[in-house]
Amino acid sequence: MTAKEIRQAFLSFFESKQHHVVPSAPIVVKNDPTLMFTNAGMNQFKDLFLGEAAIKYSRVADTQRCLRVSGKHNDLEEVGIDTYHHTMFEMLGNWSFGDYFKKEAIAWSWELLTEVYKIPKEKLYVTYFEGDEKEGLAKDQEAFDLWKQYVDESHILPGNKKDNFWEMGDTGPCGPCSEIHVDCRTDEEKALVDGASLVNADHPQVIEIWNNVFMQFNRLKDGSLQSLPAKHVDTGMGFERLVRVLQDKTSNYDTDVFQPLIQFIADKAGIKYGADEKTDIAMRVMADHIRAISFVIADGQLPSNNKAGYVIRRILRRAVRYAYTFLNFKEPFLNQLVPLLADQFKGVFDELVSQQDFVQKVVLEEEVSFLRTLSTGIQRFEKYQAVNNIVEGTFAFELSDTFGFPIDLTELMAREKGWTVDLVAYEQALKKQKDDSRAATAIDTSDWVIVNADDQSEFVGYDDLEIETEILKYRKVKAKGKEQYQIVLRQTPFYAESGGQVGDTGRLEDHSRQFWIDITDTKKENGLTVHFADILPDNLEGKFWAVVDEDKRILTEDNHSATHLLHAALKQVLGQHVNQKGSLVNADYLRFDFSHFAKVTDEELAQIEVIVNQKIRQNIKLKEQRNVPYQDAIESGVTALFGEKYGDFVRMITFDDHFSKELCGGTHVKATGQIGSFKIVSESAVAAGVRRIEAITADKAEQFFLDQRKELGQLKTLLNGSKDLPAAVQALLDENAKLKKEIEKSTLERVNTLKHEIVHHVRGIHGINLIAKHIDIQSAEAVKNLAFSLKDMVDNLFLVFTTEIDGKPGITVMLSDHLVKKGLNASNIVRELGKEIQGGGGGQPFYATAGGKNPAGLKAVLEKAESFIP
Repeated sequence: MTAKEIRQAFLSFFESKQHHVVPSAPIVVKNDPTLMFTNAGMNQFKDLFLGEAAIKYSRVADTQRCLRVSGKHNDLEEVGIDTYHHTMFEMLGNWSFGDYFKKEAIAWSWELLTEVYKIPKEKLYVTYFEGDEKEGLAKDQEAFDLWKQYVDESHILPGNKKDNFWEMGDTGPCGPCSEIHVDCRTDEEKALVDGASLVNADHPQVIEIWNNVFMQFNRLKDGSLQSLPAKHVDTGMGFERLVRVLQDKTSNYDTDVFQPLIQFIADKAGIKYGADEKTDIAMRVMADHIRAISFVIADGQLPSNNKAGYVIRRILRRAVRYAYTFLNFKEPFLNQLVPLLADQFKGVFDELVSQQDFVQKVVLEEEVSFLRTLSTGIQRFEKYQAVNNIVEGTFAFELSDTFGFPIDLTELMAREKGWTVDLVAYEQALKKQKDDSRAATAIDTSDWVIVNADDQSEFVGYDDLEIETEILKYRKVKAKGKEQYQIVLRQTPFYAESGGQVGDTGRLEDHSRQFWIDITDTKKENGLTVHFADILPDNLEGKFWAVVDEDKRILTEDNHSATHLLHAALKQVLGQHVNQKGSLVNADYLRFDFSHFAKVTDEELAQIEVIVNQKIRQNIKLKEQRNVPYQDAIESGVTALFGEKYGDFVRMITFDDHFSKELCGGTHVKATGQIGSFKIVSESAVAAGVRRIEAITADKAEQFFLDQRKELGQLKTLLNGSKDLPAAVQALLDENAKLKKEIEKSTLERVNTLKHEIVHHVRGIHGINLIAKHIDIQSAEAVKNLAFSLKDMVDNLFLVFTTEIDGKPGITVMLSDHLVKKGLNASNIVRELGKEIQGGGGGQPFYATAGGKNPAGLKAVLEKAESFIP
């Protein structure tokens, strides 16, 4: 069976068991502060397990794109080295939300593996939870008894809490699990060692392919377990491992999931896959990593220097490093794999197909940038001087952290010079960085305290900004030393931060309206609307008034609706390739990121502004449609955003059926006239193929025009009331240029005079000609020219100039080539001299400059200059 056939067989099997097949959630997680990426199939159903969302389908099946490269599931350094670790992987899953439980889950997993996929039964081992006395958990006798119907007892193995009790995290839903392992060894190997002894022993050919998790408990903050109101089944089967087993391969990378990519790499590198382990690892790293990189970018996360963006940049750079070091790809190559990958997932994950060009260009730009950085890092290493043939651990860490060097590459370059690397110090620096990062992001969250029992909270803020409601539950959270409370209301008018729109603020008033607490922010967590407050009401019972800050909401809506008009105008002016890549909408301004591969010209920006303002003046009424079937919305021509997880029913926001029609959960103006006016204040690049526009509306736009008018008036006054401002400014510029030329001419004459004066004040010391002098020239360029002129005139020159330009002290050091060859270095000298003026600098071995804060130290600089002469 091909990989595509294997995937489809799984989905079809569970469809025949009355499961609703759902699409994969985006790999980039939104609205969950505990996760950056989807790292397990259950992530998109987390709110269902927690009882925080309504269950639409009690049985579900899917294939979920997952990424595990950060947090406790950190497999990155294993990827490519062994045969089964991956960054991005597919998790095939079947789910029961309060429907079937252990009996059906076990029966169907066995039926699919042995009857549909026809894996020989004797190859399979199953495990069950053996219990845990400390937790007060008994052996999972039910699972054991169920397996006895299908499997010989010698192939049913007990497992401890580490292997056979699945937990979502430190708190949350959890329960015992039952795994299925397959022994892929040869008959000769099996005869020597019993397969049962190798289960869960990290043997590369005895591997887990299926995990049945039986969600029965909720782990509380204090570590105790409470039974869930309903029992759930959460199963996962690693797709890549399954394909390996069914295609009878010893490595996941030998299957048709990876081989098309690997063979393409091998062909372009001119190196046969299988010829050398080092080059094989490099090819596996590239084939694996391009999958994660491409899908994360397609889902809306661009490489950057923080959070999720940094993780994907790190993966990309690891792939480029391997290609550069072991496959001799000195030019960008990784991006060439994107079209091949897109074709491979056609009909499975079409979001990559539709964004192929964009993804490829982003990867290309990142490669170009990193290869430049890599080259700089190599140059830095070449200039490094090891002490006692040992590379300092701090320097090795700097190469890794700043230039993307893996420690093994630093060790390789060190060995070529006969050096070793202080790995202990390197590990200490790495540990400190990780500890600091964890401390900065640590959040201590208490358990929810129930005030009024209810399963769900309802958002009513599209229609109301003030309602009477009740508190359902609350909890205390601590982050960065600050203590806050999170509150969930039965009904809320507060919009939770989502889709780029900031969360509402406002007040929660008691029923008498005499006392209140401030709501400082509103966010979503697993579909739940959470209100932030610094304190709690004295009495949590009874009714409250939830009141949104109306002024802030209205201004935010102005900016949000303006982003929709802007998006449509961008498509109209720049082309239909424009797609939203991110946004921020608050009461002050809007920020809109979009795909486009060239700077937007001033003429295009003016045209876009005109279109948006025309739509505002037309006062187009909002057409809001709620609970529209997703497929109906798509067929109507609505704009849907990549990387968003849409449900079966969606909300459509339309301003003129022929202009702007988008899927959106945010709040909007009732008619475009409310926006008032729209003004673009900046346009810039964010990343390869992504531009950013920042704009203002309403009050802020009005103030902008008033400020512009005021500045224009001031300018007119300064230009003596000139009616033709451009002509008056041009006259000033012409006059300024003329004066500059005269000053330059005067300075040049001064330099020519000075060099002949200075050459007569040379002091000979040990065969070296020293010039140490304060120069009264108000031009750094003129000082440089003077120094180079004297270098041509004086042999064995050691020159130190001090200057004071516009009140700032400066130092110039110039050395003849002969002195540089003898070991003197102007850059090192100027750094030492710079200490006298509380400054620093650098440059080349023969010429360097420094600046500082203390002009009083210039005399000491000249006195110290002679001490550097050997």
